Amino acid sequence: MERLNIVRRLFLLFVAFISCTSLALASSPASFCKCTCFSNSTIIPLDPEKGESSSLNNALHFLGRSDDVDSSDEKRAGNYRSLSCNDCNRKFCLGYDLPTCKGAKEDDVFTTCFQRDSRKDEAIVFIFIIATGGLLIWAVFRPWVQRWIEAARERRTYIPVSESPRL
Repeated sequence: MERLNIVRRLFLLFVAFISCTSLALASSPASFCKCTCFSNSTIIPLDPEKGESSSLNNALHFLGRSDDVDSSDEKRAGNYRSLSCNDCNRKFCLGYDLPTCKGAKEDDVFTTCFQRDSRKDEAIVFIFIIATGGLLIWAVFRPWVQRWIEAARERRTYIPVSESPRL
């Protein structure tokens, strides 16, 4: 009984840890600008390019020292800023010098800004799929497990040995 309580507590601690981890690793949705010149489209990421794409690495970088400066950041530090959907306009697409937009005027360019789902949304979908799959697997194997448990209970019950007449 004591061991069962310890297992339950460890399981609850594990679930709490996973819940906190999913909140810590959730990143904001990635934004993209779709530039359509004439009938050709190009998708441009609006989020700043980073050497580390993982949110965990970003969190560790946040906790680390900020004295270390990457050489690629030094080159663009003066005029670089994070882009948003407000920057996704015709002038941005023409200024990006896309090969599909050569010779295009502002009237020939159409823009659309969209966002991809965040890691938190992806995690929720995967957890739902895993939980549903686990329940379906349990529904399939439940009859055999119940028979096995019942057979194990019957083996544990005490059955007195009958006395047989000696020959």
